[in-house]
Order: sequence, then structure tokens, then C-alpha cells
Amino acid sequence: MDVVAVLNNQFWNYLVLPFFFLVWVGYTLFTKRMAKRTHCLASILDVHRVWWMERMLLRDNRIADATLISNLERNVNFFASTTMIIIAAILTALTSNFELAFFSQYMGENSSQYKLILMLAIMVYAFFTFTWSLRQYGFGSVLLGGAPMPEQSEFNARQLKEYAHATAKVLDQAGHSFNYGLRAYYFSMAVIAWFVHPILFVLATSMVVAVLYHREFKSKSLRLMVMDADILEGKRK
Repeated sequence: MDVVAVLNNQFWNYLVLPFFFLVWVGYTLFTKRMAKRTHCLASILDVHRVWWMERMLLRDNRIADATLISNLERNVNFFASTTMIIIAAILTALTSNFELAFFSQYMGENSSQYKLILMLAIMVYAFFTFTWSLRQYGFGSVLLGGAPMPEQSEFNARQLKEYAHATAKVLDQAGHSFNYGLRAYYFSMAVIAWFVHPILFVLATSMVVAVLYHREFKSKSLRLMVMDADILEGKRK
């Protein structure tokens, strides 16, 4: 069979989209499961957030804590604003008369529109996750402002610990939402390869998963944060 004919077969275009979503959803479920068994960026950051909130309750001056949350909000706000610009650009491309003739040879004349619609859907999803992350950081700011002061004796140690853990959990949920938005950006990069060829799209999707896995489970940053956690727990001298 002619190799060129096989590569140009429209069957690839019908195969890659289910593969793309299967890999994305599968990796998300995989990370949630693995986070319960081993260290990853999400799980170790959750530990550090709890310690942060526990130490916050011991401080009279919490300006530094509020500033840190504001910095996190700024990072998320940057991506949310950028996502809106990308959405506007994709909508402009979809509604214009510009024809991407070079990229339309594999799925017919409307192939470029299908790919742009996929990118649009991913960016809309990313926008919702980023804005939800922003709201949750706002919730965390409220909890920080309402946190008991060290001199308030009406709260016992158990209550303070529960308050710190609940506040850290809200911030953790905000961090998860931000992570989902970033993950959407990574996978949207793979969609760009589809404009060239669907097989390249498959390879790019696989590469994105490999990069995400390495950064979330094998990165040097993770090892250092685990080391810091061990130090704080007294496991290292």
C-alpha cells in the first residue's frame, strides 16, 4: 500500500480526536490516583499550604500572607486575561473569510474550522477554570481576613488546626483549578500540530503527556519541596 495514501487517509482525522480526549481525561484521572500513592506537585503543595496556614494563625501581622495570596491571584488573572485574547483571536479567524487552504487538505475544505473550534473549546474551558481559581483565591483571602488572632483564647488548639486545614484546602482547590487551566494550555499546543498532520497531532499529544508527567512527578522542584517537607517534619538533620 502506498505510504503517502495511508498518511493522507481521512481515517486519521476521525481517530485523533477521540485519542486526544481519551489521553487528556485519562491523564487527569491518572494524576488524581497517583497523587494518593506518591508525591507530586499537587500533593506536596497541599502539605506546604497546611503548614503555611498553621503558621499564619500564630502571627499578629498577616500582611505578608495577604500579599502572597494576591501574587497568586495575579498569576491566575494574567492567564485568564490572555485566554480571553486568544478566544477573541480564534473567533475572528472563524468568522473571517480567510481560507487556510494548505491545512485543509486532510479533512476537506472545512478542516481548519474544525480544528479552530477545538482550540476554541479548550480555551473556553481554560477560561472557566482560571476564573474559578480566581474566585477560590478570593474565598481564601476572606478566610485569611477572618482568621482568629493568637491572643483569642476562646479557640482551642483543635479548632485552630481545623480552621488552618480548611483554609489550606480552599487554597488547594484554587491551585488545582489553576493547574487544570495550565494543562489545557499544554494540550492546546498539541492541537496546533493537527494543522500539519493528524499523526503529528498524536505525537504532540503524547509528548505533552510526557512533559506533564515529568514535571508533576519527576521534576527537581518536586524533589526539593519533598526535601523541605521532610526537614519540617524532622526527618532530616
